[in-house]
Amino acid sequence: MSTTTLLGALLPAVPLVAGLLGLLLPPAPRAAGTGTDRARRVAIALGVAGAAGALALAVALLVTLDRPAEASTTWVDLGGLTVSLGVRLDGAAALVAVAVAAVALAVQVYSIGYLRRGPHDDVDTDHRYPPYAAQISLFTAAMLLVVVAGDLILLLVGWEVMGICSYLLIAHDRRLPEAPAAAMKAFLVTRVGDVGFLLGIALLGVSAGSFRIADVLAHDHATGTLTAACLLLLAGVAGKSAQFPLHTWLPDAMAGPTPISALIHAATMVAAGVYAVTRLYPLFEAAPTALAVLGVMASVTLLLGAFAATAQDDLKRVLAWSTVSQIGYMTGALAVGSTSAALFHLLTHAAFKALLFLAAGAVIHAVGTTLMSRMGGLRRSMPVTFWCTVIGLGALAGVPPLSGFWSKDGVLTVAQDAALHGTGPAPAWVGWLVWLAGLVGVVVTAWYATRLLLRTFLGEARMPLAHPHDPPAVMRWPVLLLAVPAALLGLAGFNWAFARRLLLTPTASAPEHLLIHVGPELLLPLALLVVGAGLAWLRWRRDPAADPATALGPLRPVFAAGFRLDDVQRALVVRPTKALARAARTADEVAVDGAVEGSGRAALGLGGGLAALHRAALPRAAVGVLAGALLIGLAAVVIGVSA
Repeated sequence: MSTTTLLGALLPAVPLVAGLLGLLLPPAPRAAGTGTDRARRVAIALGVAGAAGALALAVALLVTLDRPAEASTTWVDLGGLTVSLGVRLDGAAALVAVAVAAVALAVQVYSIGYLRRGPHDDVDTDHRYPPYAAQISLFTAAMLLVVVAGDLILLLVGWEVMGICSYLLIAHDRRLPEAPAAAMKAFLVTRVGDVGFLLGIALLGVSAGSFRIADVLAHDHATGTLTAACLLLLAGVAGKSAQFPLHTWLPDAMAGPTPISALIHAATMVAAGVYAVTRLYPLFEAAPTALAVLGVMASVTLLLGAFAATAQDDLKRVLAWSTVSQIGYMTGALAVGSTSAALFHLLTHAAFKALLFLAAGAVIHAVGTTLMSRMGGLRRSMPVTFWCTVIGLGALAGVPPLSGFWSKDGVLTVAQDAALHGTGPAPAWVGWLVWLAGLVGVVVTAWYATRLLLRTFLGEARMPLAHPHDPPAVMRWPVLLLAVPAALLGLAGFNWAFARRLLLTPTASAPEHLLIHVGPELLLPLALLVVGAGLAWLRWRRDPAADPATALGPLRPVFAAGFRLDDVQRALVVRPTKALARAARTADEVAVDGAVEGSGRAALGLGGGLAALHRAALPRAAVGVLAGALLIGLAAVVIGVSA
């Protein structure tokens, strides 16, 4: 095993060891508001050390990896169907690993301050810090395993461990009655998609005779098998990456601690589906039907998330619906044939969305509410948080020269090329669909990003008794450091060495289209950005006390409810499933159990009757014996006559 592949193997192992050791710690007792007990200190050390070690290994891997590398050993051989333990490394894997580890480290450090007793808490909130920190480490290890796995079964292990960790972390704050329900919903909805993901992996593995990714990609699969497998994999992608129609768990997952929202939205979980498609993209290129489905799914999700974000009052739910929409841009880029554009936006999104969630956590920590209707005027009292939020929202909306501008423009450009010139592997209409949806998304994103900034930080304070201030250093520094890549990471796209790492098949010379596209095509998104932001600004200037969302009129409650797709799922899936379960239970209790219990009662009754006859008095017993002898004799006579 070379040094490079050793680094890849150690990458998930370091946070895994930190997480397992952290699970051995007892939950810290509720000390008198100090949070300085030994278990908490050890948990902090393990969590930070695990994330820092993973980041150091990821950076070392990025520096030393000059060409794709792979190493594996057979783990299980089932009649010629092999499962291997190994890593598959390339430039994209190294960059994604750096992003995952960096956000995980920021979350671990930020959580030290966030899970202390805040000014609006009536109880100490860090009494369960050790399992919390350990679960973050396991979450990080699982995502890194997905990043470096060289075998589909190994990738599936990381994929499923993320599901367990998300369930535990979303439900962490037991004071919130909605947290357990949100965790269960996230677990069940993503499991629906994971069934398809598992079946897709099984189809590919059986077809290739191996689950090793290199073998699966090299095998010549039958067209029907390949299309079916890719469609099944997309079910898992829809669940993990919160894409229509399995997106409904993500807004409710905001019941979890805000640092966990940053981790799920920026570096793990929702990024896993996009990354998994890029790992297997040659298969999707050979299955245009699957890419067409992905394009429709991406376009619907992009617009659905953007419009739903316009009507939310909860600060975190605005960002949650924003994530749904932004992942739609990534999957749209994949649908039109550009893995590099999808990965570029994944990296910039990890930076600015982690920044936005941690900045939102600072606001919530200071004012004690997530509702923007109770905020306002925070610019003066929280200047650091304000300017970091400006950077994050600017990157989200696509304000030049911030990171999101360059990566989102990359997606729009490849979609435009696919629409106008048919350059993508999918039909041209997929390019038109993704491009037009992306352009509408620019307007709507600029609108709700501007509304969030105005409602939260500008205008007059709507909570006069609150005295907010910027967060303490342990929370402030992660936010400040994340503001740097959120602002500048997009400029890395001008660098050929960086762009080359994101190419599916790196070449020695620069490709025709780098990650950054400078030309007249930039003018249309910029004009749409100005329109969206300007509409929100004008509405607010007309009445600073009013919510710009009033402009939505009767559509506002529909958008706020996410187009009532939760109600649709309950009507079409949840209620029929519960009814079927009740019918199955009734059938089991009445028919199956009834037959078993009925036969038992019948046997018991018959035995009781015979026992009663056996215990009869002598005259009755004699009559019974004579009657029996008479019947036997009669039967013998009848048999003799018939013979």
